[in-house]
Amino acid sequence: MAPSAENKLTGLIAATFTPFTSQGEVNLEKIGPYIDYLTEKQGVNGIFVNGTTGESMSLSVAERKLLAEEWCQKAKGKLDQVIVHVGCLSLKEAKELAAHAAEIGADAISAMAPFFFKPRTAAALRSFLQEVASAAPALPFFYYHIPAVTGVNVSVRDVLEGIEELIPSFRGVKFSGIDLMDLGRCISSSPPHWSFLYGVDEQLLAGLVVGADGAVGSTYNYAGCHVNTLMSAFKEGHVDRAREIQFKMQELLSYAMKLGFDVGVNKQLMNELSGLSLGPPRLPVTACPSADAQLIAKKYCQIFNDC
Repeated sequence: MAPSAENKLTGLIAATFTPFTSQGEVNLEKIGPYIDYLTEKQGVNGIFVNGTTGESMSLSVAERKLLAEEWCQKAKGKLDQVIVHVGCLSLKEAKELAAHAAEIGADAISAMAPFFFKPRTAAALRSFLQEVASAAPALPFFYYHIPAVTGVNVSVRDVLEGIEELIPSFRGVKFSGIDLMDLGRCISSSPPHWSFLYGVDEQLLAGLVVGADGAVGSTYNYAGCHVNTLMSAFKEGHVDRAREIQFKMQELLSYAMKLGFDVGVNKQLMNELSGLSLGPPRLPVTACPSADAQLIAKKYCQIFNDC
């Protein structure tokens, strides 16, 4: 039976932070309250775990397995989707994580391109993704395109050429790049059951106009309620309202970027706004000065007037 477009992935998905203790160890106890915060305060019903925001490449395989299992277990009955990022520099480890994700009941898996030894062609990248997906053939698979981090600038449109023949479980792309022409060419030439989830938070509205089905991003951890309103407004044809919210997000992120916005700053901002204690980032990402995070949190409250 052919895949149904009715089951395609849509809507807002939070790219989660990894909770650590003050000593830098994985803190599984925070995951349950974290999920409750996302669903009850932000209206977010899907998560993308162990990705860039989750500092996946600074985690051991054992830690990633523990985290994925806890996210999946605590999400049961509360979240619609748990997508586990399984990408690694080592193909063997990526396949191990993919197989594990299938065992623990993840809803889907995703993988970014390896970025030490980089695939130089679309064919090489397709082959890598095929191998990863083969370890969990029953799970929907999404390519995670994030060229600013990986340095792999292969056109996604080229990567998608014939990909479903190689990966029958292929269901779309987490497109965290700024090349909207590439995104548009992907969407215009793809089957209806694929999903394109845009991952550049500050220009989500542009991604929606081009045809993105949803979004995955870090700021949706604490601004999901506002971005849900943006997406609803766009869907209902209220573009002016959607643009107003997008401009507010841009104002916030522009301010944060002047203070050196990175995963460490973003995580501390989440701590400030949510009241959760998710701990510091792991080196080489450094902790954000509390004063900087408080300034950004204050700016957030001034912009959105809901603090």
